[in-house]
Amino acid sequence: MDTITAASVPKLRVGVRLTFDRVRGAHVLLFPEGVLVPNSTATAVLELCDGTAPVSGIVTALSSRYQGVQESDVLAVLARFGQRRVIEWT
Repeated sequence: MDTITAASVPKLRVGVRLTFDRVRGAHVLLFPEGVLVPNSTATAVLELCDGTAPVSGIVTALSSRYQGVQESDVLAVLARFGQRRVIEWT
């Protein structure tokens, strides 16, 4: 997908899993090519990438938990993970 919008629906690609690593004490994103350790902001976004909620829904969900959530910030996080090919769009 070239253009990500508020209506785009992200999900983790097949073979990608977000899990909590007790050794690191942090969430890790496991995928066939490696491991990423996302920061807490990225983890909050990734937890909502279930293939059912559009970006606007993710922003709404995050806004109910955190103050100052900006759609542009969520889109930027998702764009970076899209470039790393760990999320896809439905």
